[in-house]
Amino acid sequence: MGEEVVIAVIAVVAAFAVYAMAAARVIRQYERGVVFRLGRLREGVRGPGFTLVLPFVDKLRKVNLQIVTMPVPAQDGITRDNVTVRVDAVIYFQVVDASDALVRVEDYRFAVLQMAQTSLRSIIGKSDLDDLLSNREKLNEGLELMIDSPAIGWGVQIDRVEIKDVSLPETMKRSMARQAEADRERRARIINADAELQASKKLAEAAEEMSEQPAALQLRLLQTVVAVSAEKNSTLVLPFPVELLRFLERATPAEAVQAVSAVSGAAGATAAQGAGRSGSAAGPATGPAAPGSPGAGSSGAGAPPAAGPTAAEPPAGGPPPEPSAPPREKKRERTFERHG
Repeated sequence: MGEEVVIAVIAVVAAFAVYAMAAARVIRQYERGVVFRLGRLREGVRGPGFTLVLPFVDKLRKVNLQIVTMPVPAQDGITRDNVTVRVDAVIYFQVVDASDALVRVEDYRFAVLQMAQTSLRSIIGKSDLDDLLSNREKLNEGLELMIDSPAIGWGVQIDRVEIKDVSLPETMKRSMARQAEADRERRARIINADAELQASKKLAEAAEEMSEQPAALQLRLLQTVVAVSAEKNSTLVLPFPVELLRFLERATPAEAVQAVSAVSGAAGATAAQGAGRSGSAAGPATGPAAPGSPGAGSSGAGAPPAAGPTAAEPPAGGPPPEPSAPPREKKRERTFERHG
């Protein structure tokens, strides 16, 4: 009888141990437990720690409440300005209601992933290429709202969504590079034009100051000559006065003839003065003989005339010869001697 009691006690203890092992559950700190009894959801969520369920009656499902990082596969789409792009993103979410995450949706991870892909394609079609490249913060907010709206009913909260990369075709990259280069060239030309405008204003002020003091322009010319001659070259460039060219352009043919006549008259007067000096020097040596004198007859009979000083051979001790005149001056000199 005693042995049967001992065996019964041992059996009860063993059964209780097996029951305890089958009913005991441990839930981690970052998890929550949802109990289904005979397929029906029990109210309340089991917290972290040790808990018991009815073996073969209750079924415990654990739900992770940590933030999940899920990459969204790259999606091909056409932007609002008809540019083909390939965009990928990453989504951060977490479960806030374990019961809804298990009851309202079959697989909340797969549902969130599919919703993220469709929302990403939708946001691509509603945006321009410039927005995708430069205004990503606004697009991230819009994408987060589009995913969070249906996900909140699944017991899932979207923490944030980030667009990772935007891939463009090679032709579009080259076009954008040319556009950026043209824009930089335009800005460079505007800067150069502005510099030219400022320089022209300063030069106008300098010209006004130099016009009041003509010596300043001459000094500036000398400074330019010094600067040019300092270089190692064999060519020296001197500026030609523009005023002289304007004077020649304004001159009429009549003024030109008067200028030439004045120069010719001055040359004729110089030649006449030279001929008068030579005639006065030859007069005493070749004076005319008295009529009827023997000297006159003998000289008229063929005696060689006395050699007197000529214009080519000046007398001894006389003044130095005049420089030879041009052909026109010689002709005028002969005419003057005939009339004399």
